[in-house]
Amino acid sequence: MDQDKAEQELRALREQINYHNHLYYVLDDPEVSDAAYDRLMRRLQELEEAFPELLTPDSPSQRVGAAPLEAFGTVEHTLPMLSLENAMDTGEARELDERIKRQLGMTGDMGYVAEPKLDGVAVELVYERGLFTVGSTRGDGRIGEDVTQNLRTIRSVPLRLLETGDPPLPDRLEVRGEVYIGNADFEALNERRAAEGEPLFANPRNAAAGSLRQLDPRVTAGRPLALFCHGLGEVRGADLTSQWAFLRALPRWGLPVSREVRQCAGIEEAIGYFQDMMERREGLAYEVDGVVLKVDDFSVQRELGVKARSPRWAFACKFPPHQETTRVLDITAQVGRTGTLTPVAELEPVRVGGVEVRRASLHNQDEVDKKDVRVGDTVVVQRAGDVIPEVVKVVASRREGDPPRYRLPAACPVCGAAVVRPEGEAAARCTGLSCPAQLKERIKHFASKGGMDIEGLGDKLVAQLVDKEMVRDVADLYELTLEDLAGLERMAEKSARNLVAAFEESREVPLDRFIYALGIRFVGEHVAAVLADHYGSLEALQVSSAEELEAIYEIGPQVAGSVSAFFREAKNLATLERLFEAGVDPAGVETKRGDRLAGKTLVITGTLEGMSRAEAERRVAEQGGRVTSSVSKKTDYVVAGASPGSKLEKARALGVAVIGEEELFELLGE
Repeated sequence: MDQDKAEQELRALREQINYHNHLYYVLDDPEVSDAAYDRLMRRLQELEEAFPELLTPDSPSQRVGAAPLEAFGTVEHTLPMLSLENAMDTGEARELDERIKRQLGMTGDMGYVAEPKLDGVAVELVYERGLFTVGSTRGDGRIGEDVTQNLRTIRSVPLRLLETGDPPLPDRLEVRGEVYIGNADFEALNERRAAEGEPLFANPRNAAAGSLRQLDPRVTAGRPLALFCHGLGEVRGADLTSQWAFLRALPRWGLPVSREVRQCAGIEEAIGYFQDMMERREGLAYEVDGVVLKVDDFSVQRELGVKARSPRWAFACKFPPHQETTRVLDITAQVGRTGTLTPVAELEPVRVGGVEVRRASLHNQDEVDKKDVRVGDTVVVQRAGDVIPEVVKVVASRREGDPPRYRLPAACPVCGAAVVRPEGEAAARCTGLSCPAQLKERIKHFASKGGMDIEGLGDKLVAQLVDKEMVRDVADLYELTLEDLAGLERMAEKSARNLVAAFEESREVPLDRFIYALGIRFVGEHVAAVLADHYGSLEALQVSSAEELEAIYEIGPQVAGSVSAFFREAKNLATLERLFEAGVDPAGVETKRGDRLAGKTLVITGTLEGMSRAEAERRVAEQGGRVTSSVSKKTDYVVAGASPGSKLEKARALGVAVIGEEELFELLGE
């Protein structure tokens, strides 16, 4: 594979993984199996290892999860809460053990602590002189959500630690653990919800995540949450030398630890524990999807160190997914939030891993073709904690006759707009701007700060407007009246007036922000600015061909095809016409231009504090410069933010000027 193709695949993989991270870590609504996610991550890591020059600091391989919701405050972890590398079988576990010993230059057996890998929600609890002060979720590994008040409602979380003197309480203890709901409690919770006419939780992990992240702690208090502790963050005033000593100390201080933890003399003993746990998993009181092995000695852990995303001294041995056999009753196309059409197998109900399964994802057309899944087939389905399980294979010997092959529809089953599949991509997508299946997310994007910047149009209000069918199209926003808005739930008259004023103010918008607000696939804030600069008007952009678009610097075939397809769709053109009729003028405010960076090329590495990367790129462009992704001798400045990547080293090697964020502001004249 050449570098250009690798770069395209990396871009697509990062987008997919970020999307699934958002669903799993922020919305608690995953739509792919753990195994499918692991495959995506492994492919990303393979490509980044093969092409290290394409590694970026914001790659999903360099972080753990996704950013916290704005509804909670945030907590910065003293030490990052890392993810774990996975061993998918005992052979891989032995390979990881050998890698650890090679790094240490040792022979013989490495001592491990083996722990059950609970399928729950990772949290950190901070105790100051024995008093519980702060509790947070893992978040993105560096910053989590402040859920202190909700954690206080969990009975297994001590508000004050016990002072037994053996060992003495640390002055400060940061302990990591997993919040979960036991299997029996989960069944009872769902029975109660069914009796009250409430929707059922899909599995214990989703129930725990949704319960812990309630804005009202009283709701959390009514849920059967529990905690097991297993990890250590920062500790002051205590001398803990090993993981085993730490786990033995926790119960003495009043913190719960699973009774299933074991000390293992070497990898073979640890694998024996893994196999024993796999045989007993169905009889455990809680969901377990594997075993975690940690090097026992803390001094050895420190010597091994950590990678960007995971420690070198610990890894997870994953259990094989639960599998069952059933029959495909139908195959339907499900339209996701981003317009992706996913073929879904409608199944004869079957219980897989204790949960009744009626639907299973087929992922995309390529996967359907590869597995040759047809209506009427007997199939093997598996579930590994995911909401929609997946079809593993067809039992070909049980196929009756020659049923027709399935093809995704050419028109969106929800809105009727054309379905396109860009060259080189697995996903097919609806091109409709106002597709109801995508509408809520499209409205949020349209109103975002980088787009139309409609202040006050929050998630709950968007949901009300769409659910009440007051908005079927982004253009409908500009027809909402004060009376319409004042009649909505939790909408006071003052708030309604402010929102009407925000709609009015947003009618005049810079062209680049309007292009971004349209939500065209692959068109972020920077690409929108490039298109606005090149064409100067939306009319000129609309009539441009894919070939003309691709000729623009920084516009590749993927972006060109997506933009061209968007403006060919009749429904999108009708929405644009309605926006213009409502007084939206994307040429109404001209972006101020300067020449402070005329002809200069900049590269940004690391995280900026005073502005987002997209905003920095836009401001540089406004002063005549441009931001590129790679460092070369032609680069004028490398802007180094927090945690810069390998680009900083390359800049120094090439003698390129390295500046900080404050110097960037000076160059911009701010």
